[in-house]
Amino acid sequence: MSSSETGTVTYLFALSAARPPEEALSPVAGHPGGGPLRTLRAGRVHLVVQDVPAAAFAREALTDRLNRPEELERCALAHHRGVAAAAPYGPVVPLPLATVYLNDGNAVAAVASQERTVLDVFARLTGRTEWAVKVHAAAPETAAGPPASSGEGGPGGGRSYLSRASARQRRERDRHETARAVARTVDRALRAHAADATSHRPQSEQLTGRKAPQLLNAAYLVDDDRRAGFLAELRRLRADDRLAGVDVTWSGPWVPYSFARLDEPVPTALAAAAGEGAR
Repeated sequence: MSSSETGTVTYLFALSAARPPEEALSPVAGHPGGGPLRTLRAGRVHLVVQDVPAAAFAREALTDRLNRPEELERCALAHHRGVAAAAPYGPVVPLPLATVYLNDGNAVAAVASQERTVLDVFARLTGRTEWAVKVHAAAPETAAGPPASSGEGGPGGGRSYLSRASARQRRERDRHETARAVARTVDRALRAHAADATSHRPQSEQLTGRKAPQLLNAAYLVDDDRRAGFLAELRRLRADDRLAGVDVTWSGPWVPYSFARLDEPVPTALAAAAGEGAR
């Protein structure tokens, strides 16, 4: 039975070097209203997919959902669950959120056209995982204003106030530049223990929930047999008194999202596929 007859389209989560067993995929909660996660095969590449309602993944409906923060988060979590379900069985290439095809045949054909590239990425990721490292400046000191009785209204009071304010700004600027230099030192030290590394845009204080600015938001691709050395270096950096003024945090191991990108994305026709499937 075709997708148009069932009212579904094929949602593609990830490409996997090994076929995840059905018993590992079937309990995973994919997108609401869809069928169980399953696999397709394109040459030596396995596709982790789900049949999802065509109406919900039509272009206009999907665009509307992804423009709403709560729906975007719900879709992103479902997508990650599909990717993570395949990760224990070998290297995976996560596909972008909302990669949808009209049917299984279209999905397989799209991946088959990039098989050589996908296999090269699998080879690069084998035996490696991603670690996320963030460096924040120390929380800024609360600068107290001068007391009301300091005589600022008298002769020279205004100049004195401006001088003190300017000095505080210089100290804060110098402290921030020193912290940035420390963050670069952390990054250089960790890159020596990693197979690859990349820096992401620092997150805003609204996202981090910290008063202090984020100075480094980096990801490192680490060989599993070098993990102990990488973690030891992190702990050494965090304890080094010479790197005072910053806070180093890390998390992992993760699916290597930051390093599993294809040089040429798997072709997708989301608008055409979802639109036709919804009719």
